Amino acid sequence: MDTRLKKIVTAAVFAALACAATMLIQIPTLTKGYVNLGDGIVILAGWVCGAPWGLAAAGIGSALADILAGYAFYAPATFIIKGLMAVIAAAIMYAFKERIFIGRIASAVTAELFMAAGYFLYEWIFITGSLEASLVGIPENLIQGTVGVLASVTVITALERTKALKMLKFK
Repeated sequence: MDTRLKKIVTAAVFAALACAATMLIQIPTLTKGYVNLGDGIVILAGWVCGAPWGLAAAGIGSALADILAGYAFYAPATFIIKGLMAVIAAAIMYAFKERIFIGRIASAVTAELFMAAGYFLYEWIFITGSLEASLVGIPENLIQGTVGVLASVTVITALERTKALKMLKFK
């Protein structure tokens, strides 16, 4: 398969997976948001696709989930935050030169901390206008982040034990 076509198809699959994983299991939170498995796919998109394609896959898939789930007012922020999460995950992971466990954890945790900070700022500036009201979402975003770290590290470990990861990877 042509390398460019492989990149487009792989990114499109990750976008669809990010959307589906975000919408499939939604555990409601106190702030009217929800915890889901989408962040795991966002981080995987960064690790597998690299920065530019992972950004597109994570941003598009996650923003589409917001739109379809009735959170369209979050879609612009989600596109940027989730896309940059993939870039952060890719950059830190590849800085470790090998797929070592510490690289996975460091990149996933950093990406998730960025997510919590990004949504805090978005809510403060564009949604609530209140520092105090925006702080309420941080613990729930950190729970979401923990789920994302666990999901991404678990799935990448499982994929590495098969030939699937070698077939997908193009970075």
